[in-house]
Amino acid sequence: MFNKADNTLIKKLKKDKLALLGIFVLSFLYLTILFASFIAPYSSTFAVRNLSYAPPSKVFTVTSDYKLSRPYTYNYIREFNPESYSVDYKLDRSKKYYVRFFTKGEPYKILGIIPSDRHLFGVENGGNIFLLGTDIKGRDNFSRLLFGGQISLTIGFLALFISFPIGMLYGGISGYFGGKIDSLMMRFAEAIMSIPSFYLLIILAAVLPAGMSSIQRFSMITAILAFIGWAGFARVIRGMVLSIKEQEFVEASRSIGAGSLRIITKHILPQTLSYVIVAITLSVPGYILAESGLSFLGLGIQQPDASWGNMLKEAQEYVNILYRPWLLTPGLLIFIAVLSFNLVGDTIRDILDPKSNTR
Repeated sequence: MFNKADNTLIKKLKKDKLALLGIFVLSFLYLTILFASFIAPYSSTFAVRNLSYAPPSKVFTVTSDYKLSRPYTYNYIREFNPESYSVDYKLDRSKKYYVRFFTKGEPYKILGIIPSDRHLFGVENGGNIFLLGTDIKGRDNFSRLLFGGQISLTIGFLALFISFPIGMLYGGISGYFGGKIDSLMMRFAEAIMSIPSFYLLIILAAVLPAGMSSIQRFSMITAILAFIGWAGFARVIRGMVLSIKEQEFVEASRSIGAGSLRIITKHILPQTLSYVIVAITLSVPGYILAESGLSFLGLGIQQPDASWGNMLKEAQEYVNILYRPWLLTPGLLIFIAVLSFNLVGDTIRDILDPKSNTR
């Protein structure tokens, strides 16, 4: 019953250049993090301790006598500058390290299943390539960005898979039965909505046991986000159900003896899918920002595991912003991901809402 509507939605999305740009960017980001282990030259914990805050590696394609060459790079030498009391990095031009594609490296599992040790690119043994420099512990920022994106970009969808089914069913039951049941259920939902969400996240994340693994902490944060996110969605669904339940096809279902739960799940809630699609695309950015904010404050994903939030924490220092701008890359990616979701969500809302003005 939704094939015609789906085709119309796809056709109109194709005509909107901003929406297409958002879809392309999001597709690229999610494909990148899906194959992060293959694309990243190193694991998220690989570190060269004596290369703390090393600048991005310079990749050369021309030799010193101006002849074309295979891509190569040099290692960095760390030196202390007694005049400025700072650490400087200079290229060790005594040996070239050629860039290799589909090279062997640290073992991993493709999609967590298939074992492999092939990486998209790397350098010869003894060399290092850091496309976005290193962090304070000498870990490759480029590799950690890819692995951090697996957490930052998926936590929103995982939270939605919990909160949206709860919100849909809760709002559907409340709106369908009405009366005292509706009143009691909505008062409870409003109580949940009145809780300051960000402060609740800070409190609950702070009381999590320090010995929890990152997977356990990730699961807990997802559950917390879902717990505070379903009530507002349920209230909107309830309002839609109040009008839908008076339509003829619902009365027809009642007349043939269909049960209340079947009517709600099979006939009424599917009529709200247009709003649900829009709500999903506009809600994911909020979850991404919530996780990044918690990790930035040190209450989310903990080191040594990476997320864009805890990686961005290093960029809060004034010196790093001035002299190590590559540390701001996680913030840029958060901005791009959130903007792309909003572009796609706004376009879908304009298409599916007949009362909105076309752009």
